[in-house]
Amino acid sequence: MIGPLRRWIARRLEHALTTSTTVRGIPVVVRNTRSDIATEDVLRRLDQSLGLIERYAPHHFRRLRRDFARIVIQRYACRGAYFPDQHTCLVELTFTVNSNFSPSQIAATILHEAMHARLHRSGFHLERADRARQERFCRRAEIEFGLAVPDGAPIVERAMATLQGSDEEVAPNIDPALAARRVAQADVDALRAPNWLKRVLARHQGFAD
Repeated sequence: MIGPLRRWIARRLEHALTTSTTVRGIPVVVRNTRSDIATEDVLRRLDQSLGLIERYAPHHFRRLRRDFARIVIQRYACRGAYFPDQHTCLVELTFTVNSNFSPSQIAATILHEAMHARLHRSGFHLERADRARQERFCRRAEIEFGLAVPDGAPIVERAMATLQGSDEEVAPNIDPALAARRVAQADVDALRAPNWLKRVLARHQGFAD
């Protein structure tokens, strides 16, 4: 019974940490696994970011609901990602609320993933050997947006620096399983919970000894 009980506890906790809502007409799911982050702050920053796209890149904003079935905000190994099988834009949880990054920078990440969505819908697969070429296309959209918003200099600087790199630097190979394990371990360590519950979560995530 211990095994099923642990799984039940983990599922109940995961459900409790998940919030589903709509922001500016786009379905949003927040999986907040960090007790030091308020979901209200996550949604507020996302709303600000989408508002900037709506104001400074309305032609892109009008297409976002076609680009994405939903936006998911959760812990991840980089700022954002696009999952074509689910038509989902992922934005990293801690990046979303980090005061070192502006809502404009969050918006640029969302636009970057929207470009991936449009490429995929046009027949370009993310697994193909031209990933670096696709990344450069997405970075150019970031530059366009960075030039439009008042505080866009960091967006333009970062995108330009990336464009100057090699193909391997523009589209590096990342071990998603290893990255996910490291993120999950960090979140469990940061959780304000009894050690026994942390061990249950660690086993549920698959990285316990």
